Order: sequence, then C-alpha cells, then structure tokens
Amino acid sequence: MTRFAAPIAESIWDMKYRFKQADGTAVDGTVEDTWRRIARSLAAVEKAPELWEDRFYAALEDFKYLPAGRITAGAGTGRAVTLFNCFVMGTIPDDMNGIFNALREAALTMQQGGGIGYDFSTLRPRGAEVKGVGADASGPLSFMDVWDAMCRTIMSAGSRRGAMMATMRCDHPDVEDFIAVKSDPARLRMFNLSVLVTDAFMDAVKADGPWELVFGGKVYKTVQARDLWNKIMQATYDFAEPGVIFIDRINAANNLHYAETIAATNPCGEQPLPPYGACLLGSVNLARLVERPFDADASIDEAALTELVSTAIRMMDNVVDASNFPLPEQRAEAQAKRRIGLGVTGLADALLMCGLRYGSDEAAAQTEVWLKAIARASYLASVELAKEKGAFPLFDADAYLASGTMQAMDEDVREAVREHGIRNALLTSIAPTGTISLYAGNVSSGIEPVFAYAYTRKVLQKDGSRTEEEVVDYAVQMWREKFGEADLPEYFVNAQTLEPDAHVKMQAAAQKWIDSSISKTINVPADISFEAFKDVYMQAWDLGCKGCTTYRPNDVTGSVLSVSEAEDKVPGEGMAQGDGGEVVYMSDPLDRPQELEGHTYKLKWPDSNHAIYVTVNDIILNGRRRPFEVFINSKNMEHYAWTVALTRMISAVFRRGGDVSFVVEELKAVFDPRGGAWMNGKYIPSILAAIGGVLENHMVNIGFLEGEGLGLKEDPQAQVVNHGGPRGASCPACGSFDMRKIEGCITCGSCGHSKCS
Repeated sequence: MTRFAAPIAESIWDMKYRFKQADGTAVDGTVEDTWRRIARSLAAVEKAPELWEDRFYAALEDFKYLPAGRITAGAGTGRAVTLFNCFVMGTIPDDMNGIFNALREAALTMQQGGGIGYDFSTLRPRGAEVKGVGADASGPLSFMDVWDAMCRTIMSAGSRRGAMMATMRCDHPDVEDFIAVKSDPARLRMFNLSVLVTDAFMDAVKADGPWELVFGGKVYKTVQARDLWNKIMQATYDFAEPGVIFIDRINAANNLHYAETIAATNPCGEQPLPPYGACLLGSVNLARLVERPFDADASIDEAALTELVSTAIRMMDNVVDASNFPLPEQRAEAQAKRRIGLGVTGLADALLMCGLRYGSDEAAAQTEVWLKAIARASYLASVELAKEKGAFPLFDADAYLASGTMQAMDEDVREAVREHGIRNALLTSIAPTGTISLYAGNVSSGIEPVFAYAYTRKVLQKDGSRTEEEVVDYAVQMWREKFGEADLPEYFVNAQTLEPDAHVKMQAAAQKWIDSSISKTINVPADISFEAFKDVYMQAWDLGCKGCTTYRPNDVTGSVLSVSEAEDKVPGEGMAQGDGGEVVYMSDPLDRPQELEGHTYKLKWPDSNHAIYVTVNDIILNGRRRPFEVFINSKNMEHYAWTVALTRMISAVFRRGGDVSFVVEELKAVFDPRGGAWMNGKYIPSILAAIGGVLENHMVNIGFLEGEGLGLKEDPQAQVVNHGGPRGASCPACGSFDMRKIEGCITCGSCGHSKCS
C-alpha cells in the first residue's frame, strides 16, 4: 500500500523531497523514511527527543502537517542549507560600498536556497547629485539590473534559481519608472515587484489630491495621486506587475511594531519582514482533516485541529534552532524574535467536502472560523512553549499587546500572553504551497480555489512510447470514490469560472486571523474592463487586505492552460480522450545514439583574442529534429572553466527533452556590467548572450523554433487547448504549457516548478 494519493505525488516526492546522495542513490527508501528523517531532526533539540520524534512523525503522517519544501528536503540531511524560506535583506545604504556589500549578502543567501526581498527606496533617484565625484546617480533601477544579473548566476539549493522581491515606496521619485519597468520583457525577470502604498496615498487617491515624490527631504515632482494609482493599475493590467503592498497597514498590525519597521516582503508577499528578517513556513492540510466528507454533517474536528496545530508550532519553533543561516545577522534576527509562519493548504477542497461554494458568504464565514481556530491554537501553543522554554528575547508585554493584531485577539489569549509571555513573535502566514500540495495528493493550493478538476499527464519514455495518467483534484477524486461518475454539484467552482470579487472576499476573510500576510493571486478574465480591474484593488483595500496581486491572461503575460471545454463536468463524464490539456514529462534522459548530426559555429567576440566555437548536435525524436548536446571550445584558457560548465549544463537540459527554448531566452538576457558589443548591426549585452544567439539561430535553422524570439514551431511533447487566447510560456522543468500565476509567483500547475517555492 502506498501513502501517495496519486502517482504525481510520488513523482514530486522523488524529484523534490526524497533524500538522495550526490550520485542519485536514494537514502529515503519510502516517504515514511522522509517523515522519520524530519521528525528525528526537529526533535533533536528537545530534552526528550524520542517522545517528540514520535509526536512529530504522527503530525507528518498522511500529509496532515506539511512543512515547507526547504524543511522537507533539508532537515536531517546534514547539508549546509537553510531551512528558512523567506528573507528580507538588510537596508541598502545609499553609497557604493554599501550597495555592493548588500549584493554580496544577497548572493550568499540565495546560494543556500533562500528567497529574498529588498526595498530599493533607500537609493537616491536617477539624476540626483553624487557629491564628491561630480556625477549624477544612476538610480535604483540600474542597481536592480545588477541584482537581476547576479540572481541568474546563483543556483539555489534544490536546483532552483533564486527568487527576489523588489519594493519601492509610492513617494519615491523613481516610482513611475519602477512601475513601468516590466514593460520590457527582458528586464528584471528574476524579480517580483511591488509598490509600497501608504495610507496617506490611498486617502489622496480617493480625494483625487496631489502627491509629492520626495527623497532626502527634497520634493522632486508633484503628481496627482489618482494618476499615479492609474499607472500602477495599467501596468499590472498589462504585465501582471507590480503588485500592491499596503505598508502602513502591515506596520500597524505587526505584533513587533515597537521593535522593527517593515519595508519589504519575501518574493511571494506572505512574509513582511524587517531588515535581515527571516521566517520559516508550514501548512496544515485542511483537506485531510475533514470528517464525513460530502455528508450533510461534514466538518473539521476542531479538537484534532488544535492538537495538530500545537505540534506543528513546536516543530516550527525547533527549526529556528536546527537551521543553518546564510548570514549571522539573519540568525540573530530569527533567534531574537523566533518568527514562524503556519498556514493552511487544501482550503478550497475542504470547503467542497463541506458542501460550500468557494467565494460564497458561507464559505468566507467558515474560512474565518477555521483560521481563527488555527490562530487561537497557535498563540496558546506558543504561550505553553514560553512557559517551558522562555519567551522570545524582545518580548515586551504591554507593547506587544498594543499592536493591531493583538488588540483583535480573544481576551483569554491576551491574558495568557500577558501572564506568561509568548515564544514566537508572529505565528501565522499563508504561503505558496503549489509543490507541496501536489506532494500531498494534488489538494487545492493554499487558500486558492481549485484551479482545474483534472488534466492528463503523459510520460515520454526513452523509446518514444508514452504512458498516460489522469491527475485529479483531491476533492474531486474523493467525490468519485463516494459517488462514482455522478455530476459534480453546483457548488463545485474553479478558478476558470470564479468571479474576481469572490477571490478578494476569501483573502479578506482569511487575513483577519493571519498575523503576517497571505500569498494569493486573484485571477481575472482577459476581457475584464480596466475600470472593473481597478475595482478589485480598491475592494482589497476597503476589506482590509494587506496587499493585492492579480493575474490577467493576455498577449504579454500569456494564458493559462485550459483543461476542458466542459469545465463543469466530472472529469471523464462527457469528455473524449484528448479533450484535456496534455502535459508530457520525460521519465529519464534520452540515450545518446552512436552518431549525431550537427553544426559548428564560429563566434568572434570583439574583446577576445581567440574565437569561440559552438557545436550543436541534434537528435531525431518522433520524426522531429531537436538539439541534443552542445560543445563550446576556445583556445583562450580564461574561458575554459565557464565554457566547460556551460557545455555540461546546457547538454543536460537538452537531453531532458521538452521545450528547451528557455535556454536561449536565459542566455540572451545576460548582460555584462563591463559592457557588451555590436555584432552584425545588433548590440549584444554579453558573450553569453552571443552564445544564446548562436543556439537560437541553430534552432531556427533546424525548424525547432519558428524564428528569432519565437517559441516552438511544433512542440513535440505537449498539446494544449486555450480559451481563444495566446499560449503562455512553457515550464522550464517539464516543458508543459501550464505556467500560471499562483500565490504571487509564476508556477507550473503540472509539475509544481516555481522560482519562488
């Protein structure tokens, strides 16, 4: 008997979370071994480790409590990685030494697998005087380009590129450039962007009043607040960024308002953090806790929920002591405040099992009840830990209880905190759970609605044959097991049919009992009017949300995968095979034939004494020609190390199959801070970008790409059905065209690949 509810869950475990040696040999033989490894590691800091190991294992068993991916993959492995998910880096000083020291700290953090956030509002605007050197400042965006280039070169732990958030205040003189920067699709691709919106600005927007753009006490420009707001709205309407963070609301609610000022968040926005702030994440799987699903009396046992939450809080508190940290400042910050972020996943599935339509008043009310129960259990468990182990070092009872969040807390919880202190300064957060939701049996992600009831997953074998499986939402699968192929009830809704205000209503209901924030994306239809789109953000402000992120499919952002023309039917009911979107995965790398055909290209970089030769060999797969391996050679020994590394990495990617055109895109976007060169009438930003151009030309010549800057001519591994819109970008991990914005980050709905989780 397997513990996995679906084959994709086992695949995710094997790819992402199973402990393996460097040569690929599995250390975790089963998922039970993974649970035991995590439990033993986190119990090791206890006085009675054997007792707590068993309790921790019981919480992990059957995917009831889901530590975030960093903990699941890293705990107990002995590897030098951080178990913390979220970091906001130190304040960037407005001088060259400080800026590049901050860049170094960012690189070290991402090297250990941390996603980072930065506030670039501290840097003087473009054109401001730089005293002592007789020059004008280049502005924050120019330095963000440097961060972006750094991020491209740092591979985070777990074979993922680092993710970054950049924020800028709504009163910074360069905020208009910041708002518009994503109109250039090649710029700042490693960043998520959000504008820090103040209460005063929102008041000015509603009053249609003036708004000053200020730095260092100097007013650089005065604009109409509503005009600036409309620029933010237009940019996110067109390009899905920037998001909006209601920063004053965050600071007023913060339990630690007396000890810190927040000016940035982690990449997905669920963790507003101070300079060097760090937070770890975990989720209670509500879908696993529903008793008597789909019966009239279906419910979650609140006593069982309380017990699970209490154990999870203890586990997460132990992570603070068990984890590595990239920087000593991050360790000090984490141990002084012991901030953790317990959230939920499977909310939409749990609501369905209880007969509630996501986005309805009843579902919002039930969400509030469940999350209040989790908040109470979390705070009381942390009080018990404070009795046993001591309160967090910066605890001040009167100041702590005066925060906006604590003023809304039940009186018995407030009195317990006042009398005994509390172990963790903040306790709740709702994080992106795309990958761990698949690992837990394809439950709905975080507090998001069910995205799709089902899709077909195909695996391409090395001999060219394909195996096929259906991936079904967890609640839908439970319905099938109980009722067979009967039609789904009307209360079954998904992200394709849900109205935007339902998203906002659910986010606001959850936010009432979340002391940090929520990673959520409000999906809006492509044809939503601009005025209606703006109303979504104003509704988020009016209902008390701490931020807002939307995703509108269009020619720039791409469109999401459509799984069926009959979305309101049970998967399999009235659907022909092949109607759904077909996602194809490679099971293993392709074997290399004895002989391959290819071409060698000579590349002469103007500043180099020797030419670089790029050889691309192709394979014929299912009657189609595609790149299989690359060799890059040069007599210049300064190039030796990076050309060998690039040869190996690109060849490994090519041999996995799928849409590998992203390799071209990544290389062409690399710029050299020392400057590029003009080649054949075009400015090429770096020698790596030139190599990317060679690969692109080759792919065009063999018919793999339609043309320069275009995607696959005919994708050999995926078929998708779109709602009359453009096909979105392909997943760099599995090749499927199922990339969508989920919980603030572009994520593959098929394999869970994301730069943020």
